[in-house]
Amino acid sequence: MTENFDRAPGAGRARIKPTSPGLADVGDGDANSVFNQREPLRQPRTSPPLTEYNTNTSEAIGGESRRPSKPHQVIHNNSTPASKVKRVDSLVNTSILSANAPEFYPSSSPPYEESVSEDGSDGYYTETTLAELVEEFLSHLNSSPGSFENDIEHIANMLNSWVTTEETLQELVELLYTQSTVIPNFSYTGARLCNFLSHNLALSPASGNFRQLLLKRCQTEYEQRDVAVRGDAATQKKFHAYVLFLGELYLRLELKSAKGPPSRAEILLTALRELMNALFSNPVDGNLICAVKLLKLTGSVLEDTWKESRKSDMDQIVQRIENIVLDAQCSRDVKQMLLRLVELRSSNWGRVHAAAAAEATPDNDPNYFMNEPTFYTADGTPFTAADPEYSEKYQEILDREDDYFPEAYEENGNESSFNDEDEMDPEIEEAFEKFCLESERKRRP
Repeated sequence: MTENFDRAPGAGRARIKPTSPGLADVGDGDANSVFNQREPLRQPRTSPPLTEYNTNTSEAIGGESRRPSKPHQVIHNNSTPASKVKRVDSLVNTSILSANAPEFYPSSSPPYEESVSEDGSDGYYTETTLAELVEEFLSHLNSSPGSFENDIEHIANMLNSWVTTEETLQELVELLYTQSTVIPNFSYTGARLCNFLSHNLALSPASGNFRQLLLKRCQTEYEQRDVAVRGDAATQKKFHAYVLFLGELYLRLELKSAKGPPSRAEILLTALRELMNALFSNPVDGNLICAVKLLKLTGSVLEDTWKESRKSDMDQIVQRIENIVLDAQCSRDVKQMLLRLVELRSSNWGRVHAAAAAEATPDNDPNYFMNEPTFYTADGTPFTAADPEYSEKYQEILDREDDYFPEAYEENGNESSFNDEDEMDPEIEEAFEKFCLESERKRRP
């Protein structure tokens, strides 16, 4: 019984043949030899050509393993056959492609074209035009009117280099006129600029110099006055801007003379008179407001000029304004503006001559109390030196200050100084003596 009993581990058991291709068929031999017999390490896998990769893949699917059984087969598959090299050479020799061929554009898209501006330039770096130049320095003067005196010489020199033909001079006149009537509150600076250029632009063609062309442009608008005052709101607004610019031009434009001082353009004086007649012929609010602005701007100069010629045109204008206030169907605010304009004219347009200024009194100078301070009574009512009860109210204020500060102020309002000879309070005097004695004792050694 003991003969058939084998105590060795695994004795009597059947050995299973390995199915893995890496194991050899060893039968009943030593078990350690089974694990020692292995396939050598494979070479690194590389990417084979597409056709060969498909062939290897199909073989791997049908066989027992996905990798080739021998490493040297992979290296052989990576090599390029000579037939393929010949095929590539034949394609190169028979190809019609060329590196110098023109660019290809899809048939669905139009061919590329270089952008060309209207003036013939390439569109990338266009030259500055006269309109852009004028707009640039007008914008600068509008934003910084205080720099006019410093910049006007540079502007005139720049325009002299640009305006070299009759066409550019005409374009400059049109640009300045348009901008002076379009830009709000620019009529004053625009008139000053026109006056300076009228004396400093060198070009003077046969059609006329800068000043003559400017006056012709203003005349074109002047001839449309009767239609403009009855036009729509936009037409009237444009016409009003022209009227105010012409008023500024009359004040600023100087005609130099070799025999005397500069004078104003007489033709503009006549034009302003007719423009006011046109505005009063249709007394709507817009036209009347424009007339008021024009008279506030030029009224004193117009009246002085007419008085020198012994004309009563200003009296006629004031009489017409008074009739409009009584009869016209304008708004209440516009009537108040017209009445204040009449009062302004009655006070010599707010002017005080030098001779009258030395002898100014509350009776002959309406601005006599303009710089006087404003006081307030105890109940908060304001009053000035023009108030009939000014003396009484001012004395009440002084008395009230004396009640609040009886010893701090004198009658003239200055701070009073304390009298050194006044007697000191006995208690303060005693404390002061003690303080002096204590200080003297501390100073002694």
